[in-house]
Amino acid sequence: MENKPLVTPYRSDGESKKAQVERMFDKIAPRYDLLNRVLSLGIDVWWRRKALGYLRQLQPKVILDVATGTADVALLAARMLKPERITGIDIANQMLEYGREKIRRAGLERVITLETGDSEQLQFPDCHFDAVTVAFGVRNFEHLEKGLSEMQRVLRPGGRVVILEFSRPQLFPFKQLYNTYFKYVLPRIGRLTSRDMRAYSYLFESVQAFPEGHDFLSILTKTGYQNPQCERLTLGICSIYTAEKAP
Repeated sequence: MENKPLVTPYRSDGESKKAQVERMFDKIAPRYDLLNRVLSLGIDVWWRRKALGYLRQLQPKVILDVATGTADVALLAARMLKPERITGIDIANQMLEYGREKIRRAGLERVITLETGDSEQLQFPDCHFDAVTVAFGVRNFEHLEKGLSEMQRVLRPGGRVVILEFSRPQLFPFKQLYNTYFKYVLPRIGRLTSRDMRAYSYLFESVQAFPEGHDFLSILTKTGYQNPQCERLTLGICSIYTAEKAP
């Protein structure tokens, strides 16, 4: 699966997917949160809450949030799970700036730290975090297995990864309505509001190319995780994947 042609935001010759993703998110950062709420009718907030629920029993004290963006997951995790420390990383600095402002307004600067970082080259020691979270980020990795392996490396034994990612509905006629909305309607809304139609065309294309469901569970196993599981949400629009590092 790693050998499939990469789906990239701008199809730029000579520019890596990683660089294109960084450029795309820096461009749409000012409207990113608003578009998420409007385009998902607010359901994305429930999805994040549902995903973090998989960490309640673990009670993690130190959490890494990969592809943290504007820190939605980090902020919600701080309120729901009460950890001692959350570190969020992202390659898009403009997204991080908006996240830092949200953290400041919430008064959580002592709990949440945001850093510029590459998911495929995590600058943390082995076995450092109790839990790793990723919301709508693994789809953007240039080398999926490398990113997952790095996340597994920094997890402590017995730690858990929770991944929230878009998937493809299968139920007729919802599948057809979903595809029409994401392929034709969403890019036009994105162009009007964020002035970047390609960003939202890329969303549809990257979801179609992503190895969801059982295929992704197999990749988690291949990259060293144990007990991988998947829960599909909202008629299959997105899925929660969980897995553990061996004790």
